[in-house]
Amino acid sequence: MTIMKVNVAEAKAHFSELISRALSGEEIIVARDNKPLVRLVPVTQKVARCPGSSKGQVLYMAEDFDARLPQFGEYQR
Repeated sequence: MTIMKVNVAEAKAHFSELISRALSGEEIIVARDNKPLVRLVPVTQKVARCPGSSKGQVLYMAEDFDARLPQFGEYQR
């Protein structure tokens, strides 16, 4: 990943371009007086999964839930 450092004034002037670069995978650091303030990176849509988080949510399940459907009767398991 490439890292680009810009000052606040430059970030204001080229904000749209910086967003495009961040979306393409580049990391943008915005600094004031050569001190990093913020990092511009794309927002990921991944949500951390937590196994077992739905425990107790299923209130009813039919007895034949996992039974073979009639239209698939001729197939072997």
